[in-house]
Amino acid sequence: MADENRLIIISGLSGSGKSVALHVLEDLGYYSIDNLPAALLPSLIEEVTKPGENSANRIAVGVDARNRPADLTALPRHITQLQEAGIQVDLIFLQADDNELLRRFGETRRRHPLAETGSALHSAIARERAILGPVINAADLVIDTSRTSVYELADVIRERIDRRKSRNLSILLQSFGFKHGIPADADFVFDLRCLPNPYWQSELRSLNGLDQAVADFLDSEPSFVRMYEDILGFLLKWIPEYVSVNRSYLTVALGCTGGQHRSVHMTEKLARTLNETHEPVHTRHNELVAHSVNTP
Repeated sequence: MADENRLIIISGLSGSGKSVALHVLEDLGYYSIDNLPAALLPSLIEEVTKPGENSANRIAVGVDARNRPADLTALPRHITQLQEAGIQVDLIFLQADDNELLRRFGETRRRHPLAETGSALHSAIARERAILGPVINAADLVIDTSRTSVYELADVIRERIDRRKSRNLSILLQSFGFKHGIPADADFVFDLRCLPNPYWQSELRSLNGLDQAVADFLDSEPSFVRMYEDILGFLLKWIPEYVSVNRSYLTVALGCTGGQHRSVHMTEKLARTLNETHEPVHTRHNELVAHSVNTP
């Protein structure tokens, strides 16, 4: 099969945004199928990529917990076989915390696909997490949508996933506030709370790390500069190792207390430097975005 063939597999918890992701990919020109039995994946790829007028080389499929457990366990093997056949495969897993999933199902009044008559919704969610264990363990990218709107999720699908070139490592640097919780999808987490806090400077309190005055304040602090150099050195050392084992995605989270000042400037400063030698590098500032979470 041709090198340009692309397969994106969307899996994850019910209510986490799988349908949104598939719809975005369909709008981007992917041949999209939801609720595909995992065992049929090789046959589907062989069929829709046959030379002809209606052949497709960009395919997106949804795989959920209604598959047989044995088929989900075999999914990583199918992916390896497809990659060996020259297909670029991305396995994306979407999740959200239980409280958010309960809220979404409560608002939409939809029935959870694993909820039997009279069974509690939280029990169905727990069962689904257990069933999808082999999938999340094999995922190239895990996206936590607990505090992500449908529009932000669509941006991630377009910018970070669809536009990733074969054999490229897509890096995301994201700032966050510890008081809001650590991002569940981070590969590395750095704690910046020991650094001088611009919040305690009255003239800087209402600003954030994107403002030049905050940047100037932090760049004048020796401890901030040392932390920046240490984190940069760590990333420059280990990014090539991730590239060498064909990792597709790397997510780095940088946190301070509120996610407004120190983590934001550190994220931007690191991204500018990494962009000089690596592509692509994305940034996200979790606490600067007005999160109006919509039900996926």
